[in-house]
Amino acid sequence: MTTPFHAESDSFLGRVDVVGLDSLFSDEEKATALAVRALVDEHIRPNIASWYEDAVFPREIVPELGRLGVLGMPYAGYGCPGRSAVEYGLAAQELEAGDSGLRTFVSVQGSLAMGAIHKHGSEEQKSTWLPRMAAGEAVGCFGLTEPTAGSDPAAMLTTARQEPGGDWVLNGSKRWIGLGTIADVAIVWAQTGEHGDGRGVRGFVVPTDTPGFSAEAIIGKLSMRASIQTELHLEDVRLPADAILPADSAVGLKGPFQCLNEARYGIVWGAMGAARDSFDAVLDYTMQRTQFGAPLASYQLTQAKLADMAVAIGKGYLLAHQIGRAKDVGALSPAMISAGKLDNCRVAIGIARDAREMLGGNGVTLEHSPLRHANNLESVRTYEGTDEVHQLTLGRHLTGIGAFAPHIAR
Repeated sequence: MTTPFHAESDSFLGRVDVVGLDSLFSDEEKATALAVRALVDEHIRPNIASWYEDAVFPREIVPELGRLGVLGMPYAGYGCPGRSAVEYGLAAQELEAGDSGLRTFVSVQGSLAMGAIHKHGSEEQKSTWLPRMAAGEAVGCFGLTEPTAGSDPAAMLTTARQEPGGDWVLNGSKRWIGLGTIADVAIVWAQTGEHGDGRGVRGFVVPTDTPGFSAEAIIGKLSMRASIQTELHLEDVRLPADAILPADSAVGLKGPFQCLNEARYGIVWGAMGAARDSFDAVLDYTMQRTQFGAPLASYQLTQAKLADMAVAIGKGYLLAHQIGRAKDVGALSPAMISAGKLDNCRVAIGIARDAREMLGGNGVTLEHSPLRHANNLESVRTYEGTDEVHQLTLGRHLTGIGAFAPHIAR
Protein backbone atom coordinates (compact mmCIF):
# COMPACT_ATOMS: atom_id res chain seq x y z
CA MET A 1 0.00 0.00 0.00
CA THR A 2 1.35 3.42 -0.88
CA THR A 3 1.89 6.21 1.63
CA PRO A 4 -1.02 8.72 1.56
CA PHE A 5 -0.35 12.17 0.16
CA HIS A 6 -1.31 15.00 2.52
CA ALA A 7 -1.58 18.56 1.29
CA GLU A 8 -1.44 21.40 3.76
CA SER A 9 -4.83 22.36 5.17
CA ASP A 10 -5.74 24.57 8.10
CA SER A 11 -9.30 23.24 8.19
CA PHE A 12 -10.24 20.47 10.60
CA LEU A 13 -12.17 18.98 7.66
CA GLY A 14 -8.95 18.69 5.70
CA ARG A 15 -8.20 19.12 2.02
CA VAL A 16 -11.80 19.01 0.85
CA ASP A 17 -12.57 22.35 2.55
CA VAL A 18 -12.16 24.83 -0.29
CA VAL A 19 -14.79 27.29 0.97
CA GLY A 20 -13.59 27.98 4.52
CA LEU A 21 -16.04 25.74 6.37
CA ASP A 22 -13.69 25.65 9.34
CA SER A 23 -14.76 29.17 10.34
CA LEU A 24 -18.38 28.06 10.83
CA PHE A 25 -17.60 25.94 13.89
CA SER A 26 -16.53 26.75 17.42
CA ASP A 27 -13.40 25.34 19.01
CA GLU A 28 -15.57 23.10 21.18
CA GLU A 29 -17.43 21.74 18.16
CA LYS A 30 -14.19 21.04 16.32
CA ALA A 31 -12.75 19.35 19.40
CA THR A 32 -15.76 17.02 19.50
CA ALA A 33 -15.25 16.10 15.85
CA LEU A 34 -11.55 15.48 16.34
CA ALA A 35 -12.15 13.28 19.40
CA VAL A 36 -14.52 11.07 17.39
CA ARG A 37 -12.04 11.05 14.49
CA ALA A 38 -9.33 9.79 16.85
CA LEU A 39 -11.56 6.88 17.90
CA VAL A 40 -12.31 6.10 14.25
CA ASP A 41 -8.62 6.21 13.34
CA GLU A 42 -7.64 3.97 16.25
CA HIS A 43 -10.43 1.42 16.35
CA ILE A 44 -12.32 1.45 13.06
CA ARG A 45 -10.00 2.19 10.12
CA PRO A 46 -7.51 -0.59 10.87
CA ASN A 47 -10.30 -3.19 11.06
CA ILE A 48 -13.21 -2.07 8.91
CA ALA A 49 -12.18 -3.95 5.75
CA SER A 50 -12.15 -7.29 7.57
CA TRP A 51 -15.34 -6.50 9.48
CA TYR A 52 -17.07 -5.63 6.23
CA GLU A 53 -15.76 -8.68 4.38
CA ASP A 54 -16.70 -11.04 7.22
CA ALA A 55 -20.03 -9.30 7.95
CA VAL A 56 -19.07 -8.64 11.57
CA PHE A 57 -20.36 -5.86 13.79
CA PRO A 58 -17.69 -5.06 16.40
CA ARG A 59 -19.68 -5.31 19.62
CA GLU A 60 -16.53 -4.38 21.55
CA ILE A 61 -16.71 -0.82 20.16
CA VAL A 62 -19.97 -0.09 22.02
CA PRO A 63 -18.45 0.75 25.44
CA GLU A 64 -15.87 2.95 23.68
CA LEU A 65 -18.68 4.92 22.07
CA GLY A 66 -20.31 5.26 25.47
CA ARG A 67 -17.11 6.57 27.04
CA LEU A 68 -16.73 9.04 24.18
CA GLY A 69 -20.23 10.40 24.86
CA VAL A 70 -21.87 9.88 21.48
CA LEU A 71 -24.75 7.62 22.56
CA GLY A 72 -27.90 9.68 23.03
CA MET A 73 -25.66 12.68 22.45
CA PRO A 74 -28.33 15.43 22.05
CA TYR A 75 -30.34 14.41 25.12
CA ALA A 76 -29.85 15.77 28.65
CA GLY A 77 -30.28 14.04 31.97
CA TYR A 78 -30.38 10.35 32.88
CA GLY A 79 -26.69 10.01 32.10
CA CYS A 80 -27.03 11.37 28.56
CA PRO A 81 -24.34 13.74 27.23
CA GLY A 82 -26.61 16.74 26.50
CA ARG A 83 -24.58 18.14 23.60
CA SER A 84 -25.71 20.41 20.77
CA ALA A 85 -27.25 19.25 17.50
CA VAL A 86 -24.26 20.56 15.57
CA GLU A 87 -21.84 18.63 17.78
CA TYR A 88 -23.88 15.49 17.23
CA GLY A 89 -23.87 16.12 13.49
CA LEU A 90 -20.10 16.49 13.44
CA ALA A 91 -19.76 13.27 15.42
CA ALA A 92 -22.04 11.49 12.94
CA GLN A 93 -19.99 12.56 9.92
CA GLU A 94 -16.77 11.43 11.58
CA LEU A 95 -18.28 8.03 12.37
CA GLU A 96 -19.59 7.62 8.84
CA ALA A 97 -16.20 8.56 7.42
CA GLY A 98 -15.16 5.31 9.09
CA ASP A 99 -18.21 3.33 7.99
CA SER A 100 -21.95 3.87 7.67
CA GLY A 101 -22.58 0.81 9.81
CA LEU A 102 -20.90 2.39 12.83
CA ARG A 103 -22.83 5.63 12.45
CA THR A 104 -25.99 3.55 12.04
CA PHE A 105 -25.34 1.89 15.39
CA VAL A 106 -25.15 5.30 17.08
CA SER A 107 -28.29 6.40 15.23
CA VAL A 108 -30.36 3.35 16.16
CA GLN A 109 -29.15 3.35 19.75
CA GLY A 110 -29.34 7.09 20.33
CA SER A 111 -31.83 8.71 17.98
CA LEU A 112 -34.34 5.87 17.77
CA ALA A 113 -34.30 3.68 20.88
CA MET A 114 -33.00 6.20 23.43
CA GLY A 115 -34.89 8.99 21.65
CA ALA A 116 -38.20 7.15 22.02
CA ILE A 117 -37.66 6.58 25.74
CA HIS A 118 -36.38 10.12 26.38
CA LYS A 119 -39.19 11.80 24.42
CA HIS A 120 -42.11 9.55 25.27
CA GLY A 121 -41.19 7.36 28.24
CA SER A 122 -42.15 7.34 31.90
CA GLU A 123 -39.73 8.35 34.62
CA GLU A 124 -39.23 4.69 35.48
CA GLN A 125 -38.52 3.78 31.85
CA LYS A 126 -36.03 6.63 31.54
CA SER A 127 -34.18 5.90 34.76
CA THR A 128 -34.10 2.17 34.05
CA TRP A 129 -32.73 2.27 30.52
CA LEU A 130 -31.17 5.61 29.55
CA PRO A 131 -28.11 5.63 31.86
CA ARG A 132 -27.13 2.11 30.80
CA MET A 133 -27.69 2.85 27.13
CA ALA A 134 -25.74 6.12 27.24
CA ALA A 135 -22.81 4.23 28.77
CA GLY A 136 -22.97 1.48 26.17
CA GLU A 137 -23.87 -1.07 28.83
CA ALA A 138 -27.22 -1.86 27.20
CA VAL A 139 -28.21 -1.87 23.53
CA GLY A 140 -31.60 -0.88 22.11
CA CYS A 141 -33.45 -1.40 18.86
CA PHE A 142 -36.50 0.25 17.29
CA GLY A 143 -39.23 -1.91 15.77
CA LEU A 144 -41.37 0.04 13.31
CA THR A 145 -40.83 -1.29 9.76
CA GLU A 146 -42.55 -4.55 8.85
CA PRO A 147 -42.18 -7.08 6.02
CA THR A 148 -45.20 -5.53 4.28
CA ALA A 149 -45.04 -1.98 5.67
CA GLY A 150 -41.95 0.05 4.89
CA SER A 151 -42.75 3.53 3.62
CA ASP A 152 -46.34 3.09 4.83
CA PRO A 153 -46.04 2.35 8.57
CA ALA A 154 -49.75 3.02 9.07
CA ALA A 155 -50.31 -0.34 7.37
CA MET A 156 -48.46 -2.23 10.13
CA LEU A 157 -49.98 -5.54 11.15
CA THR A 158 -48.36 -5.92 14.58
CA THR A 159 -51.03 -5.68 17.28
CA ALA A 160 -51.11 -4.98 20.99
CA ARG A 161 -54.10 -6.32 22.91
CA GLN A 162 -54.80 -5.17 26.47
CA GLU A 163 -56.28 -7.83 28.68
CA PRO A 164 -58.71 -7.25 31.58
CA GLY A 165 -55.92 -7.34 34.17
CA GLY A 166 -54.05 -4.59 32.34
CA ASP A 167 -51.31 -6.65 30.68
CA TRP A 168 -50.52 -6.08 27.01
CA VAL A 169 -50.04 -8.98 24.57
CA LEU A 170 -48.09 -8.23 21.38
CA ASN A 171 -48.12 -10.25 18.16
CA GLY A 172 -46.47 -9.54 14.83
CA SER A 173 -43.20 -9.20 12.95
CA LYS A 174 -40.78 -6.37 12.20
CA ARG A 175 -38.14 -6.31 9.46
CA TRP A 176 -34.95 -4.33 8.75
CA ILE A 177 -34.54 -3.60 12.43
CA GLY A 178 -31.03 -2.52 13.33
CA LEU A 179 -29.33 -4.30 16.26
CA GLY A 180 -32.20 -6.67 17.03
CA THR A 181 -30.02 -9.71 17.74
CA ILE A 182 -27.79 -7.87 20.23
CA ALA A 183 -30.41 -5.60 21.79
CA ASP A 184 -31.31 -5.72 25.46
CA VAL A 185 -34.47 -3.69 24.91
CA ALA A 186 -36.72 -3.11 21.91
CA ILE A 187 -39.05 -0.21 21.28
CA VAL A 188 -41.91 -1.88 19.42
CA TRP A 189 -44.73 0.00 17.73
CA ALA A 190 -48.07 -1.76 17.40
CA GLN A 191 -51.69 -1.16 16.50
CA THR A 192 -53.90 -1.06 19.58
CA GLY A 193 -57.20 -0.18 17.88
CA GLU A 194 -60.26 -1.68 19.48
CA HIS A 195 -58.06 -4.03 21.53
CA GLY A 196 -56.51 -1.26 23.60
CA ASP A 197 -57.34 2.33 24.44
CA GLY A 198 -58.62 3.18 20.98
CA ARG A 199 -55.72 5.54 20.32
CA GLY A 200 -54.17 3.68 17.39
CA VAL A 201 -50.42 3.06 17.10
CA ARG A 202 -48.57 2.96 20.43
CA GLY A 203 -45.00 2.23 21.46
CA PHE A 204 -43.92 -0.39 23.99
CA VAL A 205 -40.68 -0.94 25.90
CA VAL A 206 -39.92 -4.63 25.45
CA PRO A 207 -36.99 -6.31 27.25
CA THR A 208 -35.68 -8.76 24.67
CA ASP A 209 -35.56 -11.63 27.17
CA THR A 210 -39.37 -11.51 27.40
CA PRO A 211 -40.86 -14.90 26.42
CA GLY A 212 -42.18 -14.87 22.87
CA PHE A 213 -39.69 -12.27 21.61
CA SER A 214 -37.06 -13.44 19.13
CA ALA A 215 -34.76 -11.89 16.53
CA GLU A 216 -32.84 -13.28 13.58
CA ALA A 217 -30.17 -11.56 11.51
CA ILE A 218 -30.79 -10.79 7.85
CA ILE A 219 -27.93 -12.35 5.89
CA GLY A 220 -26.69 -12.13 2.33
CA LYS A 221 -26.48 -8.33 2.38
CA LEU A 222 -24.43 -6.48 -0.22
CA SER A 223 -24.55 -3.31 1.86
CA MET A 224 -24.02 -2.38 5.53
CA ARG A 225 -22.10 -5.59 6.10
CA ALA A 226 -20.38 -4.31 9.26
CA SER A 227 -23.81 -3.65 10.75
CA ILE A 228 -26.70 -5.73 12.05
CA GLN A 229 -30.15 -5.73 10.48
CA THR A 230 -32.74 -8.17 11.71
CA GLU A 231 -36.27 -9.47 11.69
CA LEU A 232 -38.16 -9.42 14.99
CA HIS A 233 -40.89 -11.90 15.87
CA LEU A 234 -43.43 -11.35 18.64
CA GLU A 235 -45.58 -14.33 19.58
CA ASP A 236 -47.91 -13.61 22.50
CA VAL A 237 -45.33 -11.34 24.11
CA ARG A 238 -46.87 -10.45 27.46
CA LEU A 239 -45.94 -7.11 29.01
CA PRO A 240 -47.12 -5.28 32.13
CA ALA A 241 -49.47 -2.32 31.74
CA ASP A 242 -46.64 0.14 32.36
CA ALA A 243 -44.60 -1.13 29.39
CA ILE A 244 -46.44 1.32 27.12
CA LEU A 245 -44.80 4.66 26.32
CA PRO A 246 -47.26 6.86 28.25
CA ALA A 247 -46.74 10.36 26.82
CA ASP A 248 -49.44 11.89 24.64
CA SER A 249 -46.64 12.70 22.19
CA ALA A 250 -46.33 8.95 21.52
CA VAL A 251 -49.93 8.47 20.41
CA GLY A 252 -50.26 7.54 16.73
CA LEU A 253 -47.51 7.75 14.15
CA LYS A 254 -46.30 11.14 15.37
CA GLY A 255 -44.46 9.23 18.11
CA PRO A 256 -42.17 7.14 15.89
CA PHE A 257 -41.92 9.93 13.31
CA GLN A 258 -40.35 12.24 15.89
CA CYS A 259 -37.68 9.61 16.47
CA LEU A 260 -37.21 9.05 12.74
CA ASN A 261 -36.60 12.76 12.26
CA GLU A 262 -33.79 12.59 14.82
CA ALA A 263 -32.21 9.73 12.87
CA ARG A 264 -32.69 11.51 9.55
CA TYR A 265 -30.94 14.55 10.96
CA GLY A 266 -27.88 12.45 11.74
CA ILE A 267 -27.86 11.11 8.19
CA VAL A 268 -27.72 14.66 6.77
CA TRP A 269 -24.29 14.96 8.36
CA GLY A 270 -23.21 11.33 8.21
CA ALA A 271 -23.48 11.08 4.42
CA MET A 272 -20.97 13.90 4.11
CA GLY A 273 -18.48 11.90 6.17
CA ALA A 274 -18.66 9.04 3.67
CA ALA A 275 -18.29 11.53 0.81
CA ARG A 276 -15.31 13.23 2.45
CA ASP A 277 -13.54 9.93 3.06
CA SER A 278 -14.12 8.88 -0.56
CA PHE A 279 -12.63 12.18 -1.73
CA ASP A 280 -9.59 11.79 0.51
CA ALA A 281 -9.04 8.23 -0.70
CA VAL A 282 -9.11 9.14 -4.38
CA LEU A 283 -7.02 12.29 -3.92
CA ASP A 284 -4.30 10.23 -2.21
CA TYR A 285 -4.47 7.62 -4.96
CA THR A 286 -4.34 9.99 -7.92
CA MET A 287 -1.40 11.88 -6.46
CA GLN A 288 0.64 8.68 -6.35
CA ARG A 289 -0.69 6.51 -9.17
CA THR A 290 1.42 7.10 -12.28
CA GLN A 291 0.08 6.45 -15.78
CA PHE A 292 1.65 7.54 -19.07
CA GLY A 293 4.60 8.91 -17.15
CA ALA A 294 2.74 11.28 -14.82
CA PRO A 295 0.55 11.14 -11.68
CA LEU A 296 -3.15 10.77 -12.43
CA ALA A 297 -3.71 13.98 -10.49
CA SER A 298 -1.81 15.92 -13.15
CA TYR A 299 -4.44 15.23 -15.81
CA GLN A 300 -7.19 17.72 -16.51
CA LEU A 301 -10.05 15.23 -16.30
CA THR A 302 -8.89 14.08 -12.87
CA GLN A 303 -8.60 17.62 -11.56
CA ALA A 304 -12.04 18.51 -12.92
CA LYS A 305 -13.59 15.56 -11.06
CA LEU A 306 -11.76 16.40 -7.84
CA ALA A 307 -12.89 20.02 -8.08
CA ASP A 308 -16.52 19.02 -8.59
CA MET A 309 -16.35 16.65 -5.62
CA ALA A 310 -14.89 19.30 -3.31
CA VAL A 311 -17.52 21.87 -4.29
CA ALA A 312 -20.37 19.35 -3.87
CA ILE A 313 -19.11 18.25 -0.44
CA GLY A 314 -18.76 21.89 0.63
CA LYS A 315 -22.38 22.55 -0.32
CA GLY A 316 -23.46 19.44 1.58
CA TYR A 317 -21.73 20.64 4.72
CA LEU A 318 -23.30 24.08 4.35
CA LEU A 319 -26.72 22.46 4.11
CA ALA A 320 -26.04 20.30 7.17
CA HIS A 321 -24.71 23.31 9.08
CA GLN A 322 -27.81 25.38 8.32
CA ILE A 323 -30.11 22.56 9.41
CA GLY A 324 -28.05 21.92 12.55
CA ARG A 325 -28.11 25.56 13.63
CA ALA A 326 -31.87 25.64 13.05
CA LYS A 327 -32.27 22.53 15.21
CA ASP A 328 -30.26 24.07 18.02
CA VAL A 329 -32.57 27.10 18.19
CA GLY A 330 -35.80 25.11 17.84
CA ALA A 331 -36.52 26.23 14.27
CA LEU A 332 -36.16 22.88 12.50
CA SER A 333 -38.99 21.72 10.21
CA PRO A 334 -39.67 18.34 8.57
CA ALA A 335 -39.09 19.97 5.18
CA MET A 336 -35.56 20.99 6.23
CA ILE A 337 -34.75 17.45 7.31
CA SER A 338 -36.14 16.01 4.08
CA ALA A 339 -34.15 18.47 1.98
CA GLY A 340 -30.93 17.55 3.79
CA LYS A 341 -31.45 13.79 3.82
CA LEU A 342 -32.56 13.72 0.18
CA ASP A 343 -29.78 15.79 -1.33
CA ASN A 344 -26.83 14.87 0.87
CA CYS A 345 -27.43 11.17 0.31
CA ARG A 346 -27.68 11.69 -3.45
CA VAL A 347 -24.51 13.77 -3.47
CA ALA A 348 -22.57 11.34 -1.27
CA ILE A 349 -23.42 8.24 -3.26
CA GLY A 350 -22.50 10.02 -6.49
CA ILE A 351 -19.13 11.05 -5.09
CA ALA A 352 -18.40 7.55 -3.78
CA ARG A 353 -19.21 6.04 -7.17
CA ASP A 354 -17.10 8.60 -9.04
CA ALA A 355 -14.21 8.00 -6.67
CA ARG A 356 -14.46 4.25 -7.26
CA GLU A 357 -14.31 4.85 -11.00
CA MET A 358 -11.22 7.03 -10.64
CA LEU A 359 -9.51 4.24 -8.73
CA GLY A 360 -9.84 1.96 -11.73
CA GLY A 361 -9.80 -1.77 -11.16
CA ASN A 362 -8.16 -1.33 -7.76
CA GLY A 363 -11.32 0.46 -6.62
CA VAL A 364 -13.31 -2.76 -6.37
CA THR A 365 -11.11 -4.08 -3.56
CA LEU A 366 -11.51 -3.47 0.16
CA GLU A 367 -8.10 -1.79 0.20
CA HIS A 368 -9.92 1.37 -0.83
CA SER A 369 -13.04 2.79 0.84
CA PRO A 370 -15.20 4.39 -1.93
CA LEU A 371 -17.02 1.28 -3.18
CA ARG A 372 -17.68 0.18 0.40
CA HIS A 373 -19.11 3.64 1.08
CA ALA A 374 -21.19 3.53 -2.12
CA ASN A 375 -22.63 0.13 -1.20
CA ASN A 376 -23.44 1.31 2.31
CA LEU A 377 -25.04 4.50 1.03
CA GLU A 378 -27.49 2.42 -1.01
CA SER A 379 -28.97 1.46 2.37
CA VAL A 380 -28.60 4.90 3.94
CA ARG A 381 -30.38 6.42 0.97
CA THR A 382 -33.22 3.93 1.39
CA TYR A 383 -33.81 3.81 5.15
CA GLU A 384 -35.42 6.57 7.21
CA GLY A 385 -37.37 7.53 4.09
CA THR A 386 -36.58 6.83 0.44
CA ASP A 387 -35.86 9.64 -2.00
CA GLU A 388 -39.49 9.53 -3.05
CA VAL A 389 -40.79 9.91 0.50
CA HIS A 390 -38.66 13.01 1.02
CA GLN A 391 -39.57 14.42 -2.39
CA LEU A 392 -43.25 14.09 -1.47
CA THR A 393 -42.64 15.61 1.95
CA LEU A 394 -41.09 18.61 0.23
CA GLY A 395 -43.87 18.61 -2.36
CA ARG A 396 -46.48 18.79 0.39
CA HIS A 397 -44.54 21.63 2.01
CA LEU A 398 -44.38 23.56 -1.27
CA THR A 399 -47.95 23.00 -2.48
CA GLY A 400 -49.96 22.22 0.63
CA ILE A 401 -51.18 19.06 -1.09
CA GLY A 402 -50.32 15.62 0.27
CA ALA A 403 -49.61 13.25 -2.62
CA PHE A 404 -48.47 10.15 -0.76
CA ALA A 405 -51.65 8.24 -1.59
CA PRO A 406 -53.60 10.22 -4.23
CA HIS A 407 -55.85 7.23 -5.03
CA ILE A 408 -57.17 7.44 -1.46
CA ALA A 409 -57.78 11.16 -1.75
CA ARG A 410 -59.91 10.61 -4.82
